[in-house]
Amino acid sequence: MPQKASPVTAADLAKHAYKQQYGVIIICTDEAQQIEVYEAIRQKYPNNKIRVVNT
Repeated sequence: MPQKASPVTAADLAKHAYKQQYGVIIICTDEAQQIEVYEAIRQKYPNNKIRVVNT
């Protein structure tokens, strides 16, 4: 059975190549501390991406 050509080309992969990222995880005791830590980091590092996660 012949294989179909992939719709994703090498050029597509090069455009969206994996970019290594670095991160920090901070475990907070409660929501109030999470807000406090978030605001402190946001003010100190305004140009960084900051993500909030609840588990």
